[in-house]
Amino acid sequence: MNDIMQLLVDEFTGFFGIHHWMAMFRSGDYHSLLTWKGIQAALSPLIPVLLLIEMVRGGLYRTFKVENYKMPFLIYIVNRFISRYLSVGAVAFCIGLFEGHALFTTTLTWYWFIYGYIVWEFAHFVYHYLGHKVRLFWCLHSTHHAPEDMNLSVTYAHFFLEAPYADIIRTTICLLLGVNPPLLFLIMFIDGTWGAFIHVGENLLKDGRLGFLNKILLTPSHHRVHHAKNPLYMDTNFCNLLPIWDKAFGTLQTEEKEIKIEYGISRQVRRGHFGDAYFGEFYALFIDMKRAPGLINKLLYIVMPPGWSHTGDHKTAKIVRHNYLQQASDEPADQANPTYTN
Repeated sequence: MNDIMQLLVDEFTGFFGIHHWMAMFRSGDYHSLLTWKGIQAALSPLIPVLLLIEMVRGGLYRTFKVENYKMPFLIYIVNRFISRYLSVGAVAFCIGLFEGHALFTTTLTWYWFIYGYIVWEFAHFVYHYLGHKVRLFWCLHSTHHAPEDMNLSVTYAHFFLEAPYADIIRTTICLLLGVNPPLLFLIMFIDGTWGAFIHVGENLLKDGRLGFLNKILLTPSHHRVHHAKNPLYMDTNFCNLLPIWDKAFGTLQTEEKEIKIEYGISRQVRRGHFGDAYFGEFYALFIDMKRAPGLINKLLYIVMPPGWSHTGDHKTAKIVRHNYLQQASDEPADQANPTYTN
């Protein structure tokens, strides 16, 4: 019984990231706050505490719904037991394999930090873009898009293999382009903190545009657009903090006041159902491959975008968005407005 209670205490303190604070309170020694590692540890409770405030504020204003948080927390619990060390292992593997093959080496200076962040955003864009444009990768990423509400718990909703594959892509690109590990870890910490914050829900932050920052950074408003299944918003805003690559590749989309965001994926998902959110896209891929004639068509379902069909009746995000924009401008669309199996 004591072991179970200790496990629960460890999980609670681990989720809120308060181990470091507890150790400082016990010892009375706060010198670690003068080190970068200590600052990182001290800031780790930020997102969990904001999540708690978001839930409490939602309860006070009677907008809190258990079903909006249930599935992300179930996913978080499952992932804690499955993938605790996979992502760290993937980063360490890439460092050992690719660090020696870098085109050049950066140092921990402000100008290399700017360079490194631009490279990191490119690497993140590549991973994120592939997560929406390659069916197999979408199966891993779709769990994060399955919730039908936006709140800070969504940041914990990921398929357990997504973080390792994401970090392999991002770390490899950064290392080969000269971003050395200390600089990379600093960028990953900043980007991870901001990447969690941009999932903040309307219970805590009604207008996610953040004023003038909406023109400079990827704000919660931009990320709400990214999580939307509205045709205009599909497959946009792939960056995490700096929208430079979304601007460069034409995937930046601002939130339109007259369009109410509809969260989730356009495949019908059983609301609050863990199994459907976690494995549903894998099952859908399996069915499509099973029905497809010939080995080539079966393999194409793995690598082509979600919505691609061997029959030629494609319902990809690109086609859905194109048709929507044509209809919005009163031009004849090439097809009827299809639904997108995201």
